Amino acid sequence: MSSRFHAITFDVASPEVVAAFWAGLLGREVVPDAGGRLLPGSPTQVGLRFEANPDPPEAEERVHLHVTSSSPEDQQRVIATALDLGASHLDVGQLPEEGHVVLADPAGDPFCVIEPGNNFLAGCGLLGELACDGTREVGLFWAAALGWPLVWDENEETAVQAPEGGTKVAWGGPPVAPQHGRSRQRFELMADDAGGLAAEVERLVGLGATVLREGDGEVALADVDGTEFRIRPLS
Repeated sequence: MSSRFHAITFDVASPEVVAAFWAGLLGREVVPDAGGRLLPGSPTQVGLRFEANPDPPEAEERVHLHVTSSSPEDQQRVIATALDLGASHLDVGQLPEEGHVVLADPAGDPFCVIEPGNNFLAGCGLLGELACDGTREVGLFWAAALGWPLVWDENEETAVQAPEGGTKVAWGGPPVAPQHGRSRQRFELMADDAGGLAAEVERLVGLGATVLREGDGEVALADVDGTEFRIRPLS
């Protein structure tokens, strides 16, 4: 029994607007989903989900997306497309000599357009990375939870990637900002066996997760860093 990484969910006030932005930038379709909108992923690209919350909690941003580019001209094209779709430039203290460009999507969530020639994200596809705030221990937890290889493990930084390749999920190591309340961003998993949700939850708990609550056919848990994620049966 194992879990499939279905999507990363963002709580936003207007899921239709934010989903349309990311669909336009990544060239994906938007699918109505219970309580929000989904941009389905693939074996090599992580799905994105935007859930309606008229008053998203003001929690520390723990995940931001990295979009790749293939050349200086392509990087400028991606930036221009994002701005045309509703993004804005964002100053997070980046230095002028840094090659990546930081933008905010229509919900205000930051993302980076990565410079061409970035070796770490080479071959990862357009959605190259989920860059997460987290410890080395949480990277090891997710490698075991998803059955994804650990492709980076240096200086307390870790990254996992699907066996087929594609989007990397990485954790930057200490210092990790403390969590205050429920996160606006969370991983959504599907239990591969539709009849075995309880058994899969038990397996995840055995890896170090903690059950937070159950209901509406899904279970909310916290990983070893205390970050919430959810799992439901594969439908």
